[in-house]
Amino acid sequence: MRINQNNAIFVMIDIQEKFIPVIPDLDLIIKNSSILNKSAEILGIPQIVTEQYPKGLGKTINTIYRSENAKIFEKNGFSIFNDEIKKHLISLNKQILVLYGIEAHICLTQTALDALKNSYNVYFVADAVSSRDLFSKEIAFRRLEQAGVKLVTTEMLLFEILESSKHPNFKEISNLVK
Repeated sequence: MRINQNNAIFVMIDIQEKFIPVIPDLDLIIKNSSILNKSAEILGIPQIVTEQYPKGLGKTINTIYRSENAKIFEKNGFSIFNDEIKKHLISLNKQILVLYGIEAHICLTQTALDALKNSYNVYFVADAVSSRDLFSKEIAFRRLEQAGVKLVTTEMLLFEILESSKHPNFKEISNLVK
């Protein structure tokens, strides 16, 4: 299934303050997550932001762009598929989840596997995902690809959604990725 702005939900997972000193390439993750969040806002794509146990891990890093339309959920389980978020996902009635955030091998992998189990198509934005250990991130990518998750980059994903330079938001999205 090809992604478009009518069939997707963007899900930013657990990019929180306590991870700042331990995530390699965090600046790139913040930059690309901000591009994805701004693009979701421009394109009218629903967005979910999760925070894993914010009392201990802190809030979402404040330098990441967040749309006012984003729905923020706290969670304690590693996957986002708790009753509250699952109910929200069902209400949005979309077929594709676009996942990005940290950590690739824990919360994102468990979310992706649960999403597949719940009949979603899953896109994993490889340049907006990280883990404390890069080997764990690499293994997560391999496992998820074998399970049927589509690995994409930020730019690859956004231009697939746009389909053509004739899209009304082409210039605005194009300027974000430059």
